[in-house]
Amino acid sequence: MKPIRVMIVDDSATVRQVLSEVMSAAPDIEVIGTAPDPLFALDRMNRNWPDVVVLDVEMPRMDGITFLKKLMAERPTPVVICSTLTERGAETTMQAMSAGAVDIVTKPRMGLKQFLLDSGEEVIRAVRAASHARLRRPVAAPPAVAPKQSADAVLAAPVGAMHETTDKVVAVGTSTGGTQALEVLLTGLPRTVAGLVIVQHMPEKFTAAFAARLDGLCTISVREAQDGDRVLPGQALIAPGGRHMLLKRSGAQYRVSVLDGPPVNRHRPSVDVLFRSVAGCAGGNALGIIMTGMGDDGARGLREMRDAGALTLAQDEASCVVYGMPKEAVKRDAVARSVSLGGLAGEITAYSR
Repeated sequence: MKPIRVMIVDDSATVRQVLSEVMSAAPDIEVIGTAPDPLFALDRMNRNWPDVVVLDVEMPRMDGITFLKKLMAERPTPVVICSTLTERGAETTMQAMSAGAVDIVTKPRMGLKQFLLDSGEEVIRAVRAASHARLRRPVAAPPAVAPKQSADAVLAAPVGAMHETTDKVVAVGTSTGGTQALEVLLTGLPRTVAGLVIVQHMPEKFTAAFAARLDGLCTISVREAQDGDRVLPGQALIAPGGRHMLLKRSGAQYRVSVLDGPPVNRHRPSVDVLFRSVAGCAGGNALGIIMTGMGDDGARGLREMRDAGALTLAQDEASCVVYGMPKEAVKRDAVARSVSLGGLAGEITAYSR
C-alpha cells in the first residue's frame, strides 16, 4: 500500500520538527514537506500534492481558515487542524471545522515538544482517519418540521429500564466528520423534537465553543452538558470534551451525569458509554443514531439499545465522511436501517411525535 503523504503547515519550527518526527515513525505515513505558512505550503503542494494536510490556525501572511476555505473551494483535501488548547483558540478552531476540516489535534502553549511526543499516537490516528475521509458538499437538511476498554470501566452495575415514563430521548454518537454532519442534522430540527444527548469525539475546551456555535444556528437549544442537566424537548446536550456523559433516570425524568473515567475505545467522551447507559435506563423510549466516524466506538452500545427495544439508525455510507462507526454497528446487527444524512432530521422529528 502507498503511504499517506502529509504536508505540515505551522509557523512554529518546533511543531514542524516534532510532528514530522512523530509521523515519520509510522510505517504508513510519509511527510512530504513542511511549511511555515500557507503561501509557502501552496508552492510546495502544487509540485507534490499531499493526501492530508496538518494545519495550524494562527499564522502570518495567511491564516489557516482562509487557506482551508481556499483548499475546499479549489481542490478539496483532508485537513487536520493543529490548534492551541485554549478557549479563545477553540472558537477559531470551530470555524475551521465548519469550513471543512475533519479532525483536531491539540497543542498546549507550554511544554509543547514533550506534549506532542507523548501524543504521537493520537496524531497518527487523526492523520489515518483523515486519509479515509471523502470530502463533498454537505447534504442539504430537510425543511424544519490507550488500551482499549469497554464502557464497563465507566458504567455502574446496569439497572432494568423503567417504562413508566412517556418521555423520549434521542442519543447520537459521531466522530470524524461529525462537526459538519451535526450542523446539518441539528439545523433541520424543529423545537418540538424529543431531547437529544450527543457524543462528538472532541478534545476538552472545544465542545463549549462547538455547542455555542450550533446554538446560534439552530431552532432548538444546544448546550455543552453539565452534570445533572435535565433532558428536555427541543434541547440538545453535547458531552464535554475530556469527560464521559451518561443518561440517568430521576423519577419520571431523564438527566445526564457528567463524570471522569478512563478512555473507552480510546475515547473520552465515549459513544459506547452514552449508548449503553441509554439502553439501561430508557429502553424502548429511546432512539439511537450512529453517524460518521472512524473506529467502532458506539457499535456495542447501539446493539444493547436495539436489544432493549430502542429504534436504532445509522448514517448511510454515501453521506458519511468516514464510514467506520456506522459500518461496525451494521456488522453487529445493531442497526434497524441506514438513512442519509439529509434524512435523519426527518426521522427524529417523526419519532418525536
